[in-house]
Amino acid sequence: MAIRVCGVTTMTKYKIVEVNTVTDEELEEVINATVKEGWIFDGINFAMRDASKRPAMAFVIFTKAVKE
Repeated sequence: MAIRVCGVTTMTKYKIVEVNTVTDEELEEVINATVKEGWIFDGINFAMRDASKRPAMAFVIFTKAVKE
C-alpha cells in the first residue's frame, strides 16, 4: 500500500519472522532485536498443534514505512 503525504510517497513494508521455539524468552529476543533495527511490532500469529495447548510455532509480524 502506497500513501502520498506532502509530496512524498511512502509504502508499508512487512517483515515476518518465523519462531520455531515458542517461549517468552525467544519471542522477547526476536521482538527486541527487530524493533532495534527500526521495525514496528504489528502482531503475532500462533500455529497450534492438535494434541497440545502450546503453540508449535509463531509468526511475528513487523512493519516499516519506506519512501518509494
